[in-house]
Amino acid sequence: MSKYFTVAIQKEDEWFVAKCLENSVASQGKTIDEATGNLREALILYYEDGVLPVLPQTFVTTLEIAL
Repeated sequence: MSKYFTVAIQKEDEWFVAKCLENSVASQGKTIDEATGNLREALILYYEDGVLPVLPQTFVTTLEIAL
């Protein structure tokens, strides 16, 4: 079974940090591909018992604020 997760990726110094927004599992890598690959492995381990919770649908957008 496949499940879709929402992932945010940010560059922090020399690393890319990938974080799953539904459950806060995170990983990092030197490239975006490495960070998402490491996150994929972390999520597989996180759900290795085979029990997937019903996850809410997550929407991501940008918000402009005058500062």
